[in-house]
Amino acid sequence: ALIVTEGKEARIAGVPKLKGATVKATDLRAGAALILAGMVAHGTTRVTEVYHIDRGYEDIVGKLKAVGANIERVNVEE
Repeated sequence: ALIVTEGKEARIAGVPKLKGATVKATDLRAGAALILAGMVAHGTTRVTEVYHIDRGYEDIVGKLKAVGANIERVNVEE
């Protein structure tokens, strides 16, 4: 993406399509945004540090599945 800042504004020229990747939720809203981006990305997106999302969105996976999202929660041993 091309990002140009002017004062308190930023203009962003995005890419034609997103590719799935492993990303980290650094806070509640960022985590939700990463989930939404992952839902439109080509390929698999893995979101880590999901405890941020859990504290603010009750059953987000179930709610997104209810409206047709292809999303699942996977517990990974670290």
